[in-house]
Amino acid sequence: MGAADAEGARPGRGLSSRLMAGQLVVLLLGAVTIVALTALIGPMVFHRHLLQTDLPVDGEDLVHIERAYRDALAVSLGVGGAVSLLAATVVTWSWVRRLRHKLAVLGRAAELLSRGHYGTRVPALGAGAELDALAGALDDMAGRLDAVERNRRRLLTDLAHELRTPIATLVAHHEAIADGIIELEDALPVLEAQTGRLSRLAEDVDVVSRAEEGRLPVVRRATALAGLLELSIAEWQEAYASSAVTLHLELAPSAEEIDVEVDPQRLTQVLGNLLGNALRHTPRGGHVVVACSVEGEHVVITVSDDGEGFTAEDGAHLFERFYRADHSRSQESSGSGIGLTISRSLVEAHGGSLDAASEGPGRGAVLTIRVPRGSARG
Repeated sequence: MGAADAEGARPGRGLSSRLMAGQLVVLLLGAVTIVALTALIGPMVFHRHLLQTDLPVDGEDLVHIERAYRDALAVSLGVGGAVSLLAATVVTWSWVRRLRHKLAVLGRAAELLSRGHYGTRVPALGAGAELDALAGALDDMAGRLDAVERNRRRLLTDLAHELRTPIATLVAHHEAIADGIIELEDALPVLEAQTGRLSRLAEDVDVVSRAEEGRLPVVRRATALAGLLELSIAEWQEAYASSAVTLHLELAPSAEEIDVEVDPQRLTQVLGNLLGNALRHTPRGGHVVVACSVEGEHVVITVSDDGEGFTAEDGAHLFERFYRADHSRSQESSGSGIGLTISRSLVEAHGGSLDAASEGPGRGAVLTIRVPRGSARG
């Protein structure tokens, strides 16, 4: 390591010592300025006023009086300056010490975060608006990092759970084939199904990752909203009819002639996810309603069902990857658990929002899409 590197690696003075030194320099410069100006100007002014008096003073008396004035001025300035400098030093040292403590709290929190302790929280410092804003931003960052870490761990757990069943099935059938318990021809359908399941899972993970990172392309263009909704419902009518679930569309008059600036393919994908989700959770004889209206500068699309609904606890996690409100369902009957995650990401890519609400289990659910409106066709 060269001299320059060694110099660069040597720790510099702390911020508190720099602040203390800066304050002392300012105080000393102020004291020197006051003393110099007082010593130059004060005697001149005093001498001029003394000459204007009617006191009978000769030359020696005048010198003695002026000397007394200078001595008194020097003592006053000296004592006053020393006391002021001491008081200012104590106040500055106390303030710098408090500031150093607050900065040390921030430094320790940042160090813990850098080491992966994302549960670290930064308390309110009460050290001024700027430091409080910095502490708040650091605390918010810690919370977000903690949430990301929890999501990462949950994702790994979910992936392990999703992979366990198909892998176990494949292993069991390969062993059975090797032991001659079953013939290859008999096992092929199961092997193909589980292999396809693994392939779909890998594709789902890639899609949801790209959606959450905003890497799914969204190409917006003016699209007739009524036509897009009617087409989406038409694509699902057969599936709903076979499940004996009624599906119909309710368009508010204000929405019949509305164009929206959206990617029709992506919005159709979102509607398909919501309609598929509603169908899975609505029993035979149930009803699903797609409604559309205009509220201010937004178009509101709702998909309502009278099916299973969900609890408030499930609602808080409904848009998380691989989350299923009904944990007793298998993947085949309940989907991969990422449809709502992808849908919310796609709606947010349009500058809108996707929310879900339910009054509780057995009381149905309402999923609401809000996207910025376009213009009415004349």
